[in-house]
Amino acid sequence: MAYQDELEQHQRLCILRTLNDQTGYRANESFIWNVLDRYGLTCSRDALRTQLAWLAEQRLVTTELLGSTTIASITQRGQDVAKGLATNPGVKRPSAGA
Repeated sequence: MAYQDELEQHQRLCILRTLNDQTGYRANESFIWNVLDRYGLTCSRDALRTQLAWLAEQRLVTTELLGSTTIASITQRGQDVAKGLATNPGVKRPSAGA
């Protein structure tokens, strides 16, 4: 697997786990971007928006635009993928017990 593909799969899992851990199961793109950076999964804001759009196409998250900021909310399927109860091609599967 190419490095970029592996990185994107990890970013998508991190996004899902971040949303799953939030009260209300939602967060804005700025917060998500900071979390990705903290875990060494840094990307541009444009790349983050692309990941959020991809996750929305997979029905793992929903997004809404508030001014110029994207707000993402995790779906039930997204929660299942974040917890490792379901898989989705293109999203890294979490390690056992993680």
